[in-house]
Amino acid sequence: MTPSQFHNAVLEWFDQHGRHNLPWQQHKTAYNTWISEIMLQQTQVKTVIPYYERFMARFPTVESLADADTDEVLHLWTGLGYYARARNLHKAAQQVAYELGGVFPDTVDGLEALPGIGRSTAGAVLSISTGKRAAILDGNVKRVLARFYALEGWPGTTANQKTLWHYAEQNTPHKRVGDYTQAMMDLGATLCTRSKPSCLLCPLQSDCEALKQGDPASYPHPKPRKAIPERKTYMLLLQNAQSHTLLQQRPPTGLWGGLWCLPQVDDLRDSDAVLGLPLDLDTIEVLEPLRHTFSHFHLDITPVRVVLNTPTDRVMEAAPSLWYNIQQPQNVGLAAPVKRLLETYARSND
Repeated sequence: MTPSQFHNAVLEWFDQHGRHNLPWQQHKTAYNTWISEIMLQQTQVKTVIPYYERFMARFPTVESLADADTDEVLHLWTGLGYYARARNLHKAAQQVAYELGGVFPDTVDGLEALPGIGRSTAGAVLSISTGKRAAILDGNVKRVLARFYALEGWPGTTANQKTLWHYAEQNTPHKRVGDYTQAMMDLGATLCTRSKPSCLLCPLQSDCEALKQGDPASYPHPKPRKAIPERKTYMLLLQNAQSHTLLQQRPPTGLWGGLWCLPQVDDLRDSDAVLGLPLDLDTIEVLEPLRHTFSHFHLDITPVRVVLNTPTDRVMEAAPSLWYNIQQPQNVGLAAPVKRLLETYARSND
């Protein structure tokens, strides 16, 4: 199958079976496309749609996003995960609004220079919003190409990345580039799925090398597995006389950077160093533990409820802090497990 046959087959399939009514497809600007592409990184379309709609209703322009408070941006991102995406989104919006006159770069290199935008995202934004020829290589496209060419080995190696970009570039058409970009993402998301791919419906089935071998789901080859380390922590649900819960803001970089979290200690006897006061271990209530998994480790969280019967000024001195009213929640960004714990805690006190 030649490159022209490849992209023509994909486009014909897209015209009949592709997704054409997604919210970000209705008004294809660089801003709208960029917001959707950042949200869609490692996140499914059905999850992204309500987040995208709320985000765009609040921040309809790059200038409105640039002028927003970081806490509000993180608040609207709460639940999507990978919060560095939101922080970079905010920084990039400020760069476009304040340094580039509100106009997005019109080249892949120019877009890549913005925080949080890699080569594939730049290609998607450029091709969809302007129609300029640019290749993409997101997770869905990697899977389609790795199967079509029966690529040996983990796609994440430097050599295989180079090979996949070569395939992506050579198959990208010179016309209808935006449609082709969307088509390839749709193909991977709806037919060429990780498990149980729908090969009989695929427009590329006649020349797919993985299908010819009889086991397309074995491609792409998985990353060599390493044992995922486990960490443990206590999260403290500290309650004052008004039944508000103490939250502390994380540093701007690192784990949950800039988000508001429950105070954490590795050992309850160390609470004095974190909170500025020791805990009475005979009065605490240990709640049901939960596990939160990151890409590189598991975090086992033991929530501990503590009702403070003493003045609470000292606990506010350890870090940027606020008393969070779970009945009238503030618009601040919350780490996902913290949000779960607060919601559970609220229900338990109704």
